[in-house]
Amino acid sequence: MQLRQAGPGDVPALTDLINRAFLVERFFVDSDRITQSQVEEFLGKGEFLVLADGGVLAGCVYVELRGERAYFGLLSIDPARQRAGLGRRLVDAAEARARASRCAYMDLQIVNVRAELPAIYGKLGYTETGTAPFPPEVPTRLPCHFVRMSKSLQP
Repeated sequence: MQLRQAGPGDVPALTDLINRAFLVERFFVDSDRITQSQVEEFLGKGEFLVLADGGVLAGCVYVELRGERAYFGLLSIDPARQRAGLGRRLVDAAEARARASRCAYMDLQIVNVRAELPAIYGKLGYTETGTAPFPPEVPTRLPCHFVRMSKSLQP
């Protein structure tokens, strides 16, 4: 499986992959996770690292370098390939990309109603650092907010 940076030609496949991976959130949000135009906007601010198998995207993660801090989000694994270590491989790649750019910290945010996520990211060295509001334009079935988490990338 090849790890590479996504390009503009990957936008339709990225959109499809992310929306399929985030179907797990349909219990609290009643819409697709992302549109093609939003993926294009993300590509204008940062980059997507993808794992491709024979030209088919198996997973992706968005990485944005912000000075001494980096951010990763939209970690998405094809539902048929989950629990095969691809998520961990992409997180490691995102952190390596941030370290190579001399970022000292990696940040992420998760939705509080995904109760399993803090423990998963905690095992990877992330700690909770605060909260942020969920976008008001996204219709939700449950009240929710983001939980911010961070990790030092320094040795």
